[in-house]
Amino acid sequence: MQDNQPATDALIKPEEKQYSYLNLGPAHPATHGIFQNVLKMDGEIIIDSEPTVGYIHRAFEKLAERRPFYQITPITDRLNYCSSPINNMGWHMTVEKLLGIEIPKRVQYMRVIIMELARLADHIICNTIIGQDTGATTGFLYLFQMRERIYEIYEEICGARLTTNIGRIGGLERDFSPKCWDKINKFVADFPAKFTEFSNLLERNRIFMDRTINCGPITAERALNYSFSGPNLRAAGVDYDVRAMNPYSSYEEFDFIIPVGTNGDTYDRFMVRQEEMWQSLSIIKQAIEKIKKEPAGVYSAKVPEYCLPPKEEVYNDMEALIYHFKIVMGETEVPKGEVYHCVEGGNGELGFYLISDGGRTPFRLQFRRPCFIYYQAYPEMIRGSMLSDAVITMSSMNVIAGELDA
Repeated sequence: MQDNQPATDALIKPEEKQYSYLNLGPAHPATHGIFQNVLKMDGEIIIDSEPTVGYIHRAFEKLAERRPFYQITPITDRLNYCSSPINNMGWHMTVEKLLGIEIPKRVQYMRVIIMELARLADHIICNTIIGQDTGATTGFLYLFQMRERIYEIYEEICGARLTTNIGRIGGLERDFSPKCWDKINKFVADFPAKFTEFSNLLERNRIFMDRTINCGPITAERALNYSFSGPNLRAAGVDYDVRAMNPYSSYEEFDFIIPVGTNGDTYDRFMVRQEEMWQSLSIIKQAIEKIKKEPAGVYSAKVPEYCLPPKEEVYNDMEALIYHFKIVMGETEVPKGEVYHCVEGGNGELGFYLISDGGRTPFRLQFRRPCFIYYQAYPEMIRGSMLSDAVITMSSMNVIAGELDA
């Protein structure tokens, strides 16, 4: 080409330029077969994006409005199925707030252990997949053994692994068994060494840093405008955490740091979750020590009209049998009221807005699903980036499909 010959792109008028369109999902592995993004592409550069949700619509809120309060728990753990117990606990606390039930300290600490284990499991999934999407499979496979250990603890507590249905309105369905405590203590002892090795693989890895720094950034102002919460908001530099700002389950008694980032990019989101895992481990250790100072054997509040009695009592005591029947069949009415309760889920503020008209089922129930809220910012975050960056950005946001269309 001669020096005075104009570039080819300069000869093309903007209105005549041709763009290509690409479906990123729902068949793409990174979108879990659930959600679609129609990308407007200029070569490999994303010009615009239009997200679509609805491929996993379950009408959870309307289902819940036709179920007794006791039977709504299994619906909640299908929202963010990577940290199901937090969903369960959040729902139970919402109903307890409506009923005015005071939960024993020991039960609150036990719930904290369960919720922080769930947060660890959720962050393990997110951060190992970020590594996987940058080509680092080793860390993904290596750290998943610790996630498996968490699921084994779930099994000891409630018999389930992924969709857990842990706990009851008023507390837990049973005390932690000696075997469960052994598994918890062993996890606490083994996790630091394993996690340190994972951290060493990625945190200061030049290839990983080049792929994630300045990838999918969002400013604190834009994040707040979108109503971000959780690690994605903290990565943008805003130190908002429900556990600290609006404590529940005695979180005000625990010492922990709220890690924040600066750029709100993929690397910051990764690092915030990394530090949060260390903080979760510290909270679990503190909870174990606090439980030792509480009376043994307490695992629920004394509210037999709302909390299922033990099976041995149901088989041998008529009053327990009556309570069991009334709870299971949804014949226990709750008072009229309107409450909102939120917890710090794996991905941010998970809230339950409940209106009761005094019947056996909720008059209205609205879930505040953090993934649904911050996923709306995804087109803005990937605009102008490469296609490969769009996948990593989505992984770092930790979009859980179960929360997108409830």
